[in-house]
Amino acid sequence: MSFALLPAVDVADGQSVRLVQGEVDSGTRRGDPLDVALSWQADGASWIHLVDLDAAFGRGSNGELLASIVDALDVNVQLSGGVHDDASLDGALSMNCARIVLATTSLSDLAWCNRVIAEHGERVAIGLDVRIEVSPRQPTRHRLAARGQDQDFGDLWETLNHLDQAGCARYVVTDVSRDGMLGGANIGLYEAVTNATSAPVIVSGGISSISDLVELAELAARGVNLEGSIVGKALYAGRFTLPAALEAVRDVDLIE
Repeated sequence: MSFALLPAVDVADGQSVRLVQGEVDSGTRRGDPLDVALSWQADGASWIHLVDLDAAFGRGSNGELLASIVDALDVNVQLSGGVHDDASLDGALSMNCARIVLATTSLSDLAWCNRVIAEHGERVAIGLDVRIEVSPRQPTRHRLAARGQDQDFGDLWETLNHLDQAGCARYVVTDVSRDGMLGGANIGLYEAVTNATSAPVIVSGGISSISDLVELAELAARGVNLEGSIVGKALYAGRFTLPAALEAVRDVDLIE
């Protein structure tokens, strides 16, 4: 399986921002999200991960702006942010994006998720924001908890089994404790998820270096159902360039 990189464009109040564990980085330099998306396209991205943060946190919408960005791009767009009910889904479907990620909050209504999966198939993925709880006296727990929120949406493994039975086409999995922290990818979590489902998995959170991406790409090249990685903070922080990262994961494909 070839491994895709999806540079992120997170939009809040009409501006491109950076995130730390789901919250806007107070030190971020805001910019024009279209300019940012076009720069990733020029650098060779085949996918853009476009996020409406205001919709995700229930404080408004950048829908019209995001729609104009999607229309201006010549690459595939994976759209995310607050898609959890019919109204938000209809708004996302009206855009010309290739894929829509249902928010982890949508898991509060699994019957709705089942219907959306049945109706839209490959057009939708399910976002699984994972909070790992470690206790010296209890087994490690993997809970679903949307970034920036305290609400618990159930056990990862039980929910994954349910969604698999419903026919979910794809998952976007994030270790929320590592999101935006530049601490390295949680390879163990992502391998465990791929062992629990045969559906393609896109990962997010903690990417800090090209070596993180190469390790994930090597797993994909060996047949593990890792389809790609969202990359955000590391690119914006200058840890590496998108062309260099794309070349590195392509080299893995060529070697394998």
